[in-house]
Amino acid sequence: MYLYKQKQKNGDLYLAIKEKYHVPGVGSREKTVEKIGYLSDLQKKYDDPIAYFTEYAKDLTQKKKEDEKNQTLTIDMTETLEIGTKDTRNVGYGILKLIYRGLELDKFWNWKCRGSRAEYSVDQIFRLLVFARALHPGSKRQTLNHKDTYFEPFGDFSLDDVYHALDVIAKHQEPLQAWIFEHSKKLCERDLSTSYFDCTNYYFDIGRPDVDELNDDGLPVDSEGNSIPPKYRKRGPEKNHRPDPIIEMGLLMDRNGIPVAYDLFPGNESEKVHMRPIINRVKQELGCGRIIFVADRGLNTSDNIYWLNGDNKGDENQRDGYVYGQSVRGADEEFKSWVLSGGYKTEQVDDGDGGMVTFTHKSRIHPKELHVNVTKPGQKKPAKKTVVVDQRQMAYYSEKYAKKQKADRDAMIARAKDIIKHPKKYDRLTAKGSTSYVRNIAFDKSTGEIVDGKALELDEEKIAEEEKYDGYYAIVTSELMMDDIQMRKVYRGLAKIEESFKITKTFLEARPVYVRLNERIEAHFATCFLALVLVRLLEMKLGNRFPTGQILQSLKNYNCTRLGGNKWQFTFYDEIMDACADAFGVKLNMKYRTQQEVRRLLKY
Repeated sequence: MYLYKQKQKNGDLYLAIKEKYHVPGVGSREKTVEKIGYLSDLQKKYDDPIAYFTEYAKDLTQKKKEDEKNQTLTIDMTETLEIGTKDTRNVGYGILKLIYRGLELDKFWNWKCRGSRAEYSVDQIFRLLVFARALHPGSKRQTLNHKDTYFEPFGDFSLDDVYHALDVIAKHQEPLQAWIFEHSKKLCERDLSTSYFDCTNYYFDIGRPDVDELNDDGLPVDSEGNSIPPKYRKRGPEKNHRPDPIIEMGLLMDRNGIPVAYDLFPGNESEKVHMRPIINRVKQELGCGRIIFVADRGLNTSDNIYWLNGDNKGDENQRDGYVYGQSVRGADEEFKSWVLSGGYKTEQVDDGDGGMVTFTHKSRIHPKELHVNVTKPGQKKPAKKTVVVDQRQMAYYSEKYAKKQKADRDAMIARAKDIIKHPKKYDRLTAKGSTSYVRNIAFDKSTGEIVDGKALELDEEKIAEEEKYDGYYAIVTSELMMDDIQMRKVYRGLAKIEESFKITKTFLEARPVYVRLNERIEAHFATCFLALVLVRLLEMKLGNRFPTGQILQSLKNYNCTRLGGNKWQFTFYDEIMDACADAFGVKLNMKYRTQQEVRRLLKY
């Protein structure tokens, strides 16, 4: 409160006590608390009316604060609830909102949607979908129906508006990824010198895959014959061996475990060729220098090695590097012989969690012969080319890994023996994984059942051959000066990207995907990607002290309940919310707040 002074035409002053207050959606307003009178009259009673009533206004302000601290709430024990009453609101999303605003995504959508005549806000819809994906994942309809779960209103829009907004989000998904990366630099360090790439898939809960309409050249077209991208929902090797159609995602992550960019491709396409497009885009849009790309053995192909580090890159110092996993069983005979030839050394190394582990390893620099596909100017089809590059190769042995491989194989062999005894019990799907140990096995193409024919036999030679390599693994790199311990440490960073995939599937519930059109699918994964980035940035902000699931559960539990009028009581507080308060410089442990105070908390 303050002393208001209004000058009159006769030179006198009119005094009053006024108070400022905030009206949501309108702004600052003020009201008269007490009328005092004219200065000329007040001077007859007070030596210095201005000083007296200025101090009086301060006293009123202090008294109001004390009254607010010690309010008495009267409860009518006979009061009943009306149907539809929902007086609990989530405030934990406000932590994610702080990071969202730090990325200035409201500016991004205002920029992309300038000139739009849409009555809905893409920014409001996008942030609702992202926050809900992190805290209360569900379908778009479910998210819309439960938007009053959050303390602040997200605007007035319909389900149709949400789907129209998805089309806009899909249109700008690639610029969105670049914007998130650039603006996240203000929130944390982004280090692309070593980057991790891996692929996973997400299933659709539908009975059959989409079928593309093809032209004479075998390319997808729409009903009018125009070229279009292939539909995403196709059958492929799903991670959990489900028969549902899937979509593949390639994810690129920086050295600190923060996602950089992603790409989507149909479920029936090989992941081996989809690393290059996303790397090309990132290099062009983000202006990166030399990068060492780390990937699992599934992406270790001659074409990928040559594309990253071969002589097609010109200046050797400008070529990107790689660290790949290398299958021992799938390698050539010379490599297998070297792995089994001995010469290993054993030492104790840091396990990354403060402990020590036994590391049995050896390495060499060896010429690697690549048989690559090269398309020359003027050629439509690629031509085969053989090149030789130097490569550091490391093999290591783990007793724990050997036991795991043996246990996994023994389970497959046990099922293979049962297939041989009872072939009618199995089909192509239920026998998957064990058929490689059964000789003469064949399946009916239409039914998937095992076809009667030659006698089924256990492949003892294959089993014996596999046993020789139990416990051995290999890593290869273009970085000839990288030592074995460093190779191991860099490669182990892939676990962070696997963890990111687990977060999207377990906590963000990115699957099954409930939208059908390519554009809607792209928008769905844009919201999943940002939710993942927000979670990763929050983990880093909290010093990587808390598991992802616990962080999200705490944000979900940080709710308040209406006590009456504009008074709210908070019902949850733990060490994670306390850490958030310290990290962001906000006070989160107040048990009671007015509605205006909660809004102010969420705003600032």
